Amino acid sequence: MNIASKDLNLLYLFHVLYQERNATLAASRMALSQPALSHKLNKLRHQFGDPLFVRAPRGLAATPRAHELAPEVQRLVESLAAFYERCDGQDFLARPARLHLYSTDFMEQTLLPRLLPILRRQAPNLVLITHNTAGQLPREALEKGTCDLAIAGFYTDLPDTFHQQRLLSEDFVVLASRSNPRLHAGLDLEAFLACDHLLTTLTGDLDGLVDRALRAAGRSRRIVAGLSSFIAPTRLIPGTDLLLTCLRSVAEEAAEREPELCLHPVPLNVPKIELMQIWHERTHADPLRQWFRQQLWAVAQQ
Repeated sequence: MNIASKDLNLLYLFHVLYQERNATLAASRMALSQPALSHKLNKLRHQFGDPLFVRAPRGLAATPRAHELAPEVQRLVESLAAFYERCDGQDFLARPARLHLYSTDFMEQTLLPRLLPILRRQAPNLVLITHNTAGQLPREALEKGTCDLAIAGFYTDLPDTFHQQRLLSEDFVVLASRSNPRLHAGLDLEAFLACDHLLTTLTGDLDGLVDRALRAAGRSRRIVAGLSSFIAPTRLIPGTDLLLTCLRSVAEEAAEREPELCLHPVPLNVPKIELMQIWHERTHADPLRQWFRQQLWAVAQQ
C-alpha cells in the first residue's frame, strides 16, 4: 500500500462527519462551503468503497462500515492532533479558547474561588463557561464536544468512551437552626423525623439518599420543599424548625456565614458521595483539557 496515494485530510473529514452527523454543522466546523464538503465526501466514499454517511430525517446516518472505521479513525486523528500540540510546546495556554464545564452550584462554590485565579494567571485567554448539570450526565454534549468536562457525584453506568477521575469524597451532615425547639436534647432519629425537611433535587424527584435509607428502615420523613440548588436551601433554615441534610462543606460554609446555624451528625447510615470528573475520549489527549483537568484535581485536593 502506497500511502502517498491517500488523502489523509479525508480522515479528519470522516472524524467530523461521524461526530456531527450533519453536513451543515460539519462544513461550518471545517470552514468549508457545502459544495466543497460534498466534493470531499465523494472522494472519501470512493477511497473506502462505501457510502459511509447517508441522508436521514435528522441529518446524516452512519453506515455499518462507518461505525466499524470510527474508533480507529478517532485514535488516528487524536494522535495527530496531540503530535502537533506537542510540537507547539506550551503555546496552548496562551491561545484563545473556551471550556464548558457542567456541574452544580455546590461545585462552583467549592472549586471556582481557587480555580479561577489559576486560569487567569496561567491561561489568560481562556474563558470558562459553566452549565447546570440538571441531575443527569450530559452525555450528548460530551460526545459532541459542547461539554468539555462534567463534575458530580451521581453519574453511573458510563459508556466505554468516557473517562472518570475521583476528585474528592464528602459525608453528609444535618444543618439546623440553633433555636430549633425540637433539638434541645440533641438530634436522634425521632427528633430528625419530628422536623420538616428541605431537599436539594436537580430533577424534581423527592426521593433522595436519606429517603432511601429511611425506607429501608421502614420510616419516612416530611419534605416541605425541594429546591434545585445546593446553596439556596441553607438560607431558609435560620430561625425555623426546618432541617437540611447536605454535604459537609455546604453546611460548614453556611454556618460560617450565619452563626445561628449548627451542624449535627445524620442519625442514620447515609453513604458518602464520591465526586468525579467525567470527560469523553475525544478530549482525552487534548493538552489544554488535560491541563485543565489537572488543575481541577489539584484544587479539589485542597
